[in-house]
Amino acid sequence: MPSKYDDASDSVPEAPNYDNEKYAFDNKITTVPIVQRVDAEDDFERGSVDGIKIDVHTNIKDGLQRQMHQRHVQMIALAGTLGTGLFLSSGKAIIHAGPAGALIAYILVGTVVWSMIQSLAEMMCYAPIAGGYIHYAERFLHPSAGFALGWMQWYSSVISLPTEIISAAIIIGFWDTDPVSGDVLRSHMIGYITGLLILCSAINYFGARWFGEAEFVFAIIKILLILGLIIAGLVVDLGGGPDHDRIGFRYWKNPGAFAPYPVSGNVGKFAGWFTSLLQAAFSFGGVETLAMTAAEVQNPRASMRKAARLLFYRILFFYICGIIIVGMLVPYNDPHLLNSTGNGAASSPFVIAFNRAGIKVLPSIINAGVLTSAFSAADSGLYSASRMLYGLSLRGQAPRIFSKTLKNGLPVTALIMSTLFILLAYMTLSDGAQTVLNWLSNLTSIATFICWGTICATFLRYKAGCEAQGLDRKNSYFYNKWQPWPAYWAIFWCTINVLFNGYQVFIHGMWSTSDFIIAYINIPIVALLFFGHWVVSGRKRFPKGHEIDMFSNVPGAEIDFDPNPPKTKIRKFFRWLL
Repeated sequence: MPSKYDDASDSVPEAPNYDNEKYAFDNKITTVPIVQRVDAEDDFERGSVDGIKIDVHTNIKDGLQRQMHQRHVQMIALAGTLGTGLFLSSGKAIIHAGPAGALIAYILVGTVVWSMIQSLAEMMCYAPIAGGYIHYAERFLHPSAGFALGWMQWYSSVISLPTEIISAAIIIGFWDTDPVSGDVLRSHMIGYITGLLILCSAINYFGARWFGEAEFVFAIIKILLILGLIIAGLVVDLGGGPDHDRIGFRYWKNPGAFAPYPVSGNVGKFAGWFTSLLQAAFSFGGVETLAMTAAEVQNPRASMRKAARLLFYRILFFYICGIIIVGMLVPYNDPHLLNSTGNGAASSPFVIAFNRAGIKVLPSIINAGVLTSAFSAADSGLYSASRMLYGLSLRGQAPRIFSKTLKNGLPVTALIMSTLFILLAYMTLSDGAQTVLNWLSNLTSIATFICWGTICATFLRYKAGCEAQGLDRKNSYFYNKWQPWPAYWAIFWCTINVLFNGYQVFIHGMWSTSDFIIAYINIPIVALLFFGHWVVSGRKRFPKGHEIDMFSNVPGAEIDFDPNPPKTKIRKFFRWLL
């Protein structure tokens, strides 16, 4: 049943008063508010099954529609952000820390990511609403925290967009290097960047359904690619390549398991390991984007719960196994690895390894798959950036114009604004592409640690709100009995990385103003955003547990159904699998 409020910018009536209603929540009882109910079955054709669509603070109607299927979200969770961080730039972690140091770094950051997702998943399943974790920070932690986190994440996301486009252009250059200079011709680079940004934008402008379909296909390609790389890498390592050279753990012995960086000795080995944490964060960055899909997926609570549980296997099989194989195949002193100075071949460490083994066909196949990964990361980055800006506007923390949606639920003005920043990819025409990639990825990594830490801090306040208002978290769709310890673990390591990520500039003789700015620019930006909003908005204090808003605009049981349940055994199998 179409609503008469088709556009978020249209005038809407004052939000009605709401009462609490009992409803079945995962076969148990809890309480949620009633603001506006709809007939879910009749209204589902338009993708809008939310019973609470008008924000109680701004009276702006949420125009997003639930057009994405469960399989879309599962594949986004499983492989959505697999991109250049693992396939292309993981070589930097090997250079800085060595194979053992890089492995330890990826494992540690993997535990931080898992802990963060455990915190985020419980909030996603409780309130699958627009704005995701930005909305949660504004609601459960403090309005100024949501404002600061939202704008920091938005600018970090739009900065990451050209990073992925640049990476894709570099990968294309693998087939198109000038025989004289060894680099991609300037005119060709312009063409590659232009084509990639047009295609990336087009997918998002078709709407959430088509974005989901595109990411579903990209995820399948990336999963097949990483599985193929792990298997092929193991074969080569065991002597199955054309040269029949059995590598084993040779490079763990010579040049060694740990690399000294940026100074020699054991201190350098520890410093190199700490440096590689940033690269690991860049590889994992974006997993929190899953929360942005919660407002546009069908049967969101069941979908979010399953997607969050898939993350453990993603960390274990894709990232950990991937970095082990890279460390076995390529020594950390290989001159071809992409390093932080911008020198060396712009190609994947997997490609380097197979070239060394004498395999001439696989490198091109791998680069094609890695190109898909880089493009997919840009595609999902643009999606999440537009939804962040839309969520901020919906809660009154960004100009109202960015809450405008089309009849198909597309947040068009927020998407247009976010798309403009892809043009920063043309920065590569005036500087080394690898250097720009390194600068932007480092900036994004620090913002990632701030975001993860804030999500976990938000969860602690969500937990306090549940306890103070009599909500039993054990009855929710997602519950981790070990909480709050995972949240504390993630907060601790995120704080350590934010405070000490720029340690290199304080080493005697290594001061660099630009590196110092990159390492710490996010701290004053977030502080300025928080305190600026705090002052302007009336200097509100942090809410106590009983004061936290746990109910308004939280959809009830009317969204918890599968509109297209599988009926055949084959479909049921794929539904279980995906």
